[in-house]
Amino acid sequence: MTMTSEEMNWDLSQLVEFDDPAYIEEQLNAAAKTAEEFRDKHRGKIVGYTAKQILELLEESQNRFLEYEGAFKYSFLCYAADMTSDVSKHLYDRSRNANMLVQQAVAFMDIEIGKLISERPEIVDDPVLAEYRHKLERIQRRIPHMLSEAQEQLIIAKDLNGISAWNKLFGDWLATRTFEIEVDGKVKTLPYGEIVSLYQNPDRELRRRAHKVVFGGLGKDLLLWSSAMRSVFADHLQVVKIRKWPTPMTQSLISNDVDEEAIGSLMKTIEKNVGVLQRYLKLKAKAMGLEKLGNYDETAPLPNAPDKEYTWEESRKLVVDSYTDFDDETGAWIEEMFERRHIDGKVRNGKRSGAFCSTWYGGKSAYILQSFNGTMSDIYTQAHELGHAMHAYLGTRAQRPSNYEIGSCVAETGSIFGELLLTEKLLETAKTKEEKQAILAAVIDEFGQAAFQVSARVFFETSLYQALEDGITLDGEKISDYWIAARDKIYGDAIEWLPEMRYWWTMKLHFYMPNYRFYNYPYVYAQLFVFAMYRLYKEQGKEFVPKLKGLLSAGSSKSPRELAAEIGFDITTEEFWQKGIDQYTEFIRMFEETL
Repeated sequence: MTMTSEEMNWDLSQLVEFDDPAYIEEQLNAAAKTAEEFRDKHRGKIVGYTAKQILELLEESQNRFLEYEGAFKYSFLCYAADMTSDVSKHLYDRSRNANMLVQQAVAFMDIEIGKLISERPEIVDDPVLAEYRHKLERIQRRIPHMLSEAQEQLIIAKDLNGISAWNKLFGDWLATRTFEIEVDGKVKTLPYGEIVSLYQNPDRELRRRAHKVVFGGLGKDLLLWSSAMRSVFADHLQVVKIRKWPTPMTQSLISNDVDEEAIGSLMKTIEKNVGVLQRYLKLKAKAMGLEKLGNYDETAPLPNAPDKEYTWEESRKLVVDSYTDFDDETGAWIEEMFERRHIDGKVRNGKRSGAFCSTWYGGKSAYILQSFNGTMSDIYTQAHELGHAMHAYLGTRAQRPSNYEIGSCVAETGSIFGELLLTEKLLETAKTKEEKQAILAAVIDEFGQAAFQVSARVFFETSLYQALEDGITLDGEKISDYWIAARDKIYGDAIEWLPEMRYWWTMKLHFYMPNYRFYNYPYVYAQLFVFAMYRLYKEQGKEFVPKLKGLLSAGSSKSPRELAAEIGFDITTEEFWQKGIDQYTEFIRMFEETL
């Protein structure tokens, strides 16, 4: 089967009854209106509700969400695919405004449920609400930090043209950047989404130029990037004081349903094992015939790796087969994602950078955005995002929306497991030592990025908050100094960095996300958790399949600690997290055997 260019574009018409901008705008307006009606019906009364009335309230709220989910998702996805389109910009602006109105209208709900729980804590354990017990426990955890309804509405309103606007500016600016670079003797002008594919090019000098051009170019906009980051961080510190969160990380811990003990053990484990990463980087340098890796070599293909560019059809078959080998039902769902055109892989100017998977709850499915350039890295990205889709297919069938508010630590479980399934498939089909070496390097490189490099981001973010609290002015160069300090804490002297790489932080969306601080440690959590889980899978085989599917089906109905305990893990101990490092070390051992 030959895949057409059109089939690399997603079909968003499935999200709405009529694929018409005017209709979608009507739906967005209706969502705001029904939210106000919901508020008028229930505000001021919840504190006196019975358990049965709370159940009815939650059901009504969820049904309202499902009625308008498609219009909001259509607006967001349309904009992510092309940020330069006037239609998509208009719909996205309308959806942002409508979402603000909805959030303002329903701000009373959790506040009043919190007051009810404070006065009658026994309602959390009422059998009538058994399905939503953990949701109520999560609200209970937020009670000390809740504000009045008026204050919550004010924060929502100021965010629209405050930190959210800074975030939107960041995305718009990066999506429209173009870079001039010489490729094969010709000067080309490439959008950001395309030039980053050169980071995986076999030509070392081209990789070096690509990094130099991109980060040198981004460094020229240092005033913009630093202003955006400083504003988002300073805003959060103000909210920390207003909500009486003990630390800047508290909001993240509550949102991700984890505790400081578990994350503290996780980060200590990383710090104790930076030598494992540095040892591998030296092995990779040896494999590449270099004395030391340049930063542009860290995730690059090995020089003797097969020079293969994958087609969309080849990527599809590899990824679908990987999931099918694990579980037939899951494989069928992954195939359906392609068949229904729920993946946007086309490279285009104005497309949002990076990749993501967005759950479509009402469709019991998901949509994926990526920029597919045919590299092995792109196939891993596809497998990763389709792991999120596996999570969506399982969770939306087992849980109501209120129990599908998944924290980022658990959200990355299916995706990383999917990468390991792809690794198995690629190793199984590898015909030469060079192919096996290249595959192992890819998975080890990815772990190095997601566990160790991302940990540098955690240390970086922590240091910036401390600097602001100490009254230090964070201009672009000062922020860059903090990035280098955090980076070197992980890498030591194992990498030689281009001077322009001091501006690496400018392009990372995670630092600019409003009301989502410390986005990074969940990646570290998930990487080590899944690697530990993968070791269990290799021991148990098919017996393990229902355990993973059960975890992903649970949504947010149980805490990450509970979910881990059900498969025999204790996430509060460094001993558990070391299991993930041990699997990483095992892959390094396999790699060293190929040298």
